[in-house]
Amino acid sequence: MKIISKFLVCIVILNTVVLNAQTINNQNDTLNIASITTIKNQRTLLHKSIVPLSLIGVGLVVNNSQFEKNLETDLRNSVENDYQTPIDDYLLFVPIVQMYAADAFGMKAKNHWFDQTKYLIISNVVSTGISELLKATITKTRPDGDPHSFPSGHSTIAFTNAAVLQNEFQETSTVYAYSGYAFAATTGVFRMLNNKHYVSDVLVGAGIGILVTQLVYHFEPLKNFNPFKKSKGISFFPQYKENTYGFYFKYEI
Repeated sequence: MKIISKFLVCIVILNTVVLNAQTINNQNDTLNIASITTIKNQRTLLHKSIVPLSLIGVGLVVNNSQFEKNLETDLRNSVENDYQTPIDDYLLFVPIVQMYAADAFGMKAKNHWFDQTKYLIISNVVSTGISELLKATITKTRPDGDPHSFPSGHSTIAFTNAAVLQNEFQETSTVYAYSGYAFAATTGVFRMLNNKHYVSDVLVGAGIGILVTQLVYHFEPLKNFNPFKKSKGISFFPQYKENTYGFYFKYEI
């Protein structure tokens, strides 16, 4: 029961700010607008930034605090000091699988699959670049003694992928769109359980991932670049076979 309670504490920290700030976001958008699409277009960059900036702010506040040190100690004590699991190396990619699986099953998304991939790559390159730059500059020591703890790179990638899923399907299925954040939050929790990061590392990494993705979807770089937009007979989705991972691509001329 103790380990379950520790999980809940961490997941609440990661998700409460996201859910509450999103509620504020939605309330600010209850204007006399005819459609969901129009409502989305009326959202300002400030509104889109509330959630990630809140996560970053909370992360900076608790960084190097006694609270996060005690939390890390309690988490490790609850699973024993030799606990290690590789699950956090895989969970961060679940939102990507969700996105392409939804495409394969015909769920309506905001963008064409090529544009999804384009924004996914741009968001990950930028957010990971920022995260790695901060790691190299700040050189905060990890709980296990290694350098480059702040921010969490796994959390940055996980929340970037979750934010892409959100932006693509929030107008189609709210539950499905936001489900990626559950996997992202769990990734962050396991980074702490594996003694790789403190809670501030995870929070700031999450904030960077969401903020960069929201900026990408707000400005839509390379918006008109899509050589496959008018093409038909194209299939593209993740594939797993005999312990190997990859993508299935089919293009009919």
